[in-house]
Amino acid sequence: MARRAVGGTGVKGARRPELRLPALERHEGGGLEPDGDYDGLEFREADFAGQDGGGARFMDCVLTGCALDGTRLSRARLLDSVLAGVRGVGTDMAEATLRDVELTDARLGGTQLHGAVLERVLIRGGKIDFLNLRSARLKDVVFEGCVLVEPDFGGARLERVEFVDCALKDVDLSGATLKDVDLRGAASLEIARGVDRLSGAVISTGQLLDLAPVLAGELGIRVEG
Repeated sequence: MARRAVGGTGVKGARRPELRLPALERHEGGGLEPDGDYDGLEFREADFAGQDGGGARFMDCVLTGCALDGTRLSRARLLDSVLAGVRGVGTDMAEATLRDVELTDARLGGTQLHGAVLERVLIRGGKIDFLNLRSARLKDVVFEGCVLVEPDFGGARLERVEFVDCALKDVDLSGATLKDVDLRGAASLEIARGVDRLSGAVISTGQLLDLAPVLAGELGIRVEG
């Protein structure tokens, strides 16, 4: 898909995943296995709480309504797949790879994605609390209509990332690198740390006014009267 400029600003828009899933086979097996290989499968209402799927590969899969409480998926690869209505606290996806993935209506808390690689990923709807994306690499990622509470992008690299109709609460951008990041569509934008890392992002006039006290504090400007 050709890259597009957003709103005539010269900001390159994110390329969304284009999924063409084959006919899927219902997964009837047991739990997850470390380094498991899952291809063309549908997981529906599965309870993976506390299971270990570290290093596993999911290709052309759909996970619907699955429980991921404390599930270990570190270094897993999710490719051309959909996660719909998944829920869980403390899901470990550190250093995982997500490519051409749609995550919709998730209810997650404390998800560990530090050091992960996200490319052509759409995160739509739902709520994610305390999302850890420290030192992650995000390229062509869209957050749409979701609520992110205290997401941590510390040291991460964001390129062609869009926030559309999202609520962003107490974002940490400490040490992050931003390129072609479009925040104008965010329904609310609260930056707790790292406002100085906004170079490479585009914000709206209203957002600039909302961020003015934080920016003034960062620059050591005293505002009176």
